[in-house]
Amino acid sequence: MTEFFNILFEPDNQFIRLSLYAGALASIAFGIIGTYVAARKIAYLAGAISHSVLCGIGASLFLQYKFNMLWLTPFYGAVISAVISAVIVGFVSIYAKDKEEAVISAVWVIGMAGGLIFIDLTPGYFDITSYLFGDILLISEQDIFLIAGIDVLTLFISFLFYNKLLAVTFDEEFAKLRGVNTKIFYILLLSLTALTIILMIRIVGILMVIALLTLPACCAREFGKKISHIMPLAVLFCAAFIFIGIWVSYVYNLSTGPVIIIIAGVVYSALALRSEIFKKRS
Repeated sequence: MTEFFNILFEPDNQFIRLSLYAGALASIAFGIIGTYVAARKIAYLAGAISHSVLCGIGASLFLQYKFNMLWLTPFYGAVISAVISAVIVGFVSIYAKDKEEAVISAVWVIGMAGGLIFIDLTPGYFDITSYLFGDILLISEQDIFLIAGIDVLTLFISFLFYNKLLAVTFDEEFAKLRGVNTKIFYILLLSLTALTIILMIRIVGILMVIALLTLPACCAREFGKKISHIMPLAVLFCAAFIFIGIWVSYVYNLSTGPVIIIIAGVVYSALALRSEIFKKRS
């Protein structure tokens, strides 16, 4: 561990420092939105949104090649597809409950398949691995500012509409009786989830987004019952998982994203087992 901290201050290892900065900042959005997702039990919706992102990435590469739309980077394509998917699954969840599973499954698989087809239609080599499994060590200074911006947006909306989002998350019927437009706030929550997922893809990739979105919040629930207590704990757990994952992956030359997820999974499993043992004893 001491050797790793010494390495951080070497001029040639700026990429590690940037990855740690990104992990610390991203944990804020991950912890807040992940708490809502875990409490509302909409991880499957988040899964559909995350996998549909590949379609936006592939489409942006294809449009760059076909129509010279150089401004449409894979990041912008990912944001557009994630928000569109969030709105679609949100409206289906609200207005067509009986078709919810079918539509969400369609968004999930069409997003993945469409993205792969667009990439096949685009000449040249494109490394899809970093998007599927993430690579936080490739974070740039521009990404740091982007993550900070999404953090500010997440914190602002979360604090401004805290009570309304809380009501929509835990008791939607009560919120309706109090005059809260639950449909708008539900779509808003899914849109924030979509933006958070974009950040997660850079860190753990499309295939493992749901784990990092929910596991820190689930760990935090072992130590707190109120949402105001769970959120900061989820942020701390998420930051710890990312920091330890970066350290382990660097020392043992492993893929960072999978290491982060394994650490999060092991910690949650241990906490859940501990909780069950205490329940049986009591």
